Amino acid sequence: MNRRSFEEHVDRALETLPDWVVDALDNVVVVVEDVPTREQDPHGEGLLGIYEGVSLHDRGFDYTMALPDRIVIFRKPHLSLGLNGRELEEEIRTTVLHEVAHHLGIDDDRLHELGWD
Repeated sequence: MNRRSFEEHVDRALETLPDWVVDALDNVVVVVEDVPTREQDPHGEGLLGIYEGVSLHDRGFDYTMALPDRIVIFRKPHLSLGLNGRELEEEIRTTVLHEVAHHLGIDDDRLHELGWD
């Protein structure tokens, strides 16, 4: 899958977010990169995505004039899973939802309740 097609899958996942999630997003960008850097994945575990920033839950009154948080979805680790088209699209969606949840400050238990794991 080429980068453009992968980015379209990421965009579709973002378009399916519930309104309450979209309304809560603040100062965050979502980007696609081919592979994680060594700093992002120091043990080479095949990271699918990462949230870099300060979650909404952890922001205080002094959180001002900050650069946007980043949600990074990694293309090549997804492709290396060997999934078919529909399975790959679902895995991309799951990764996007998981990283958005980190931005919102949602823990793994709540992720499971929401069906986002």
